Amino acid sequence: MSTSNSMENPESRFSALLGSAARLPGVRIDRATYLRQALGRRCSEEQIRRAVEESPAAAGIPAEVLDRVANESIAYETAKVSALSAAAGLPGVLALPATVPADLAQYFGHVLRIAQKLAYLYSWPDLFSDSSEPDDATKSVLTLFVGVMFGTQSANSAVGKVATMISEEIIKKLPQKALTKGVVYPVVKKVAAYLGVEVTKQTFAKSLSKAIPVVGAVISGGLTFATYRPMAKRLKKHLSGLDLAQPGPGVVVEEPPAPDVVIGEVVEVHDSPIPGGGRSV
Repeated sequence: MSTSNSMENPESRFSALLGSAARLPGVRIDRATYLRQALGRRCSEEQIRRAVEESPAAAGIPAEVLDRVANESIAYETAKVSALSAAAGLPGVLALPATVPADLAQYFGHVLRIAQKLAYLYSWPDLFSDSSEPDDATKSVLTLFVGVMFGTQSANSAVGKVATMISEEIIKKLPQKALTKGVVYPVVKKVAAYLGVEVTKQTFAKSLSKAIPVVGAVISGGLTFATYRPMAKRLKKHLSGLDLAQPGPGVVVEEPPAPDVVIGEVVEVHDSPIPGGGRSV
């Protein structure tokens, strides 16, 4: 199959976008650094140590603390991606060929950022290896996370199966075989094809929203804000309800020390990063 024909395939189109977004500077979240910074204001040193070395569930961190931190991360990423989307809408119709692809890439970069943050808070293992390219298992699980964000029921079920596999592993890691050629992989391909179609639809919507200078910026930023946050909330709700996120037998859930008053998310990270609805696939 030629490259042009491959790119006309919705599954290939989404896979290419996912790979490009994952390679953008600042998109990868260091799991240990994020957990230390995100939990530092609300958890004891011992809780943080266990969360990093094992998982937040194994550390006995209360669900309300994780939910609060997750909401802060969602607010932080939503504000950031909305501002960047608005900025991309300023030039108007003459700059559409350049601004729409860039906005699409930065949008999905932020989709991957919040997916990683939520996964780490709700006890998923490190999603990225040290290699420059994400491996196939990582691409598969990120595809499923995005599918959950877009509201696909098959992605919900597949993420649940992967979480069960992880919880049964002695060494916590992604189940490579299931995600690349096993029972979950056919669902990954189906979800990727669905998302490829949605990418095409939303790229067109983004183009229209940017056609008028300044006004396009307001519409584009507002559209991004109105879609990104609910998508992130949908993933948060799903991941927080899985057994993987729950403290196991014998784990004592300890109330953390009273937090300092802080506004927003202090966790940093770097810059650069299509909204969509969802239905069953």
